[in-house]
Amino acid sequence: MPTVFVLDGFRFFFYSNEGDPREPVHIQVRKDGGEAKFWVQPDVALAASTGFDARTLRRLTALVADNAARITEAWHGHFG
Repeated sequence: MPTVFVLDGFRFFFYSNEGDPREPVHIQVRKDGGEAKFWVQPDVALAASTGFDARTLRRLTALVADNAARITEAWHGHFG
């Protein structure tokens, strides 16, 4: 599970086994038992979430959008 970055205790990562065929670029976020999955391309969108309230999800959506290029680069660097 490569970690792309950690910010304010939120761990932004993806699973190494993303299935076959691989899903589009996305990122997982975990903190304090909560987890969310965000699509990064073509547009940032929440795919699934457990344990985060709406305010936190809005903040995470903004963080994913702000770091979309970094996430995409790490994705392609890992998966080729």
